[in-house]
Amino acid sequence: MYHRFNENKYPSTNIKIDIFKKQLELIDKNNIEYYNPANFDIEFSEPKKNKKILITIDDAFSSFYDNAWPILKKRKIPFILFVSTEPVGKSGYMSWEQIKEISSYDFAYIGNHSHTHEYLLNFSHDEFESDINNSIKIFQEKLGYNPIFFSYPFGEYNLKQTEFIKSNFKYGFGQHSGVIDLTKNRFELPRFPINEKYGDLERFEFILKLFPIAYRNLKPIEKFISKNQNPPTVEIEFFKEQTNIRNINCFSNEGGEWRNPIMKFDDNILKINFREEFTFRRGRLNCSLKDGDFWRWLGIQMSIETN
Repeated sequence: MYHRFNENKYPSTNIKIDIFKKQLELIDKNNIEYYNPANFDIEFSEPKKNKKILITIDDAFSSFYDNAWPILKKRKIPFILFVSTEPVGKSGYMSWEQIKEISSYDFAYIGNHSHTHEYLLNFSHDEFESDINNSIKIFQEKLGYNPIFFSYPFGEYNLKQTEFIKSNFKYGFGQHSGVIDLTKNRFELPRFPINEKYGDLERFEFILKLFPIAYRNLKPIEKFISKNQNPPTVEIEFFKEQTNIRNINCFSNEGGEWRNPIMKFDDNILKINFREEFTFRRGRLNCSLKDGDFWRWLGIQMSIETN
């Protein structure tokens, strides 16, 4: 997941274009194919063994059009560009003409990223629905369709919001790290955020080589954690055939500091308890597993109610 390209005054959401080019070279070096979003329905119908990379870009900043789009266009690299409809055409953002241009290419896909890109967890549900419906209406007016892909602003949502997204889209993307496989909720799909801090080439190549951690079930289903539920209990039910799953290692940012939580297995169910409350506004749990010659990864993000 990318945002800005060569906007160096925004390091938390920016990637330098020379680094971006080197990241693409690493994908080539590792002989990994790019994933065309047109194949999502096929990929979610049966398991695949070959790893592929999907590039996504949030917010439709002008710097994407100016700096990254020429590279992707020249090489015909597939991607999804997630657009919030309210800022389109404003300073620093792409215009509808530019978005239409990009959408005319068969390897470029547009996604919905809400209307306002506000912190939607602060909205009442009626306000949330109004925001999304407004974006759908504008997409239909400007592009002639509403995209099938949705990206939650800031990667945060509650269960009721996710249910509404299900009724209007086919896939939803968050901002928690992880590798997509058939066991992942198609309305809570993970992505690895890439920026100046978390986009160095060593980390990027490590990410390229990761495989998913499959699971049968994940709790809590509700990813918005209220004050009286903080800290939550996480339960991950694995499959019986995952024989080495007890080698899994997890870290959480409970109490605002990364540490190992309390982990206990009951047969094939991993129960994770936290020693401290998560602080506003994101609770994260990242788990890794050494599986033979490669690593597996699972990321979970929870939104924390403010005090």
